Amino acid sequence: MKNITMYTGPLCNFCEAAKRLFLRNNLKFEEIDISIKDGLRDEMIKKANGKRTIPQIFFDKDHIGGYQELRALEKSGELKNLIK
Repeated sequence: MKNITMYTGPLCNFCEAAKRLFLRNNLKFEEIDISIKDGLRDEMIKKANGKRTIPQIFFDKDHIGGYQELRALEKSGELKNLIK
């Protein structure tokens, strides 16, 4: 199974929705809160090809996008295939 990493921030409804989606699909993920340490936001932007919004989600080194892209993968049934 691929490692799931999600960059988040405080008071982010889309971040909370993504966490709930992972939980209901029994998927473990690493959360990186970009507000905790200087440089984490820049790290996220670089890895996400310039995307600045949160959350930004990665399966191993593959950039998935944000919550809307994650939800679309769940609805289409592709989420389970991508994390294998």
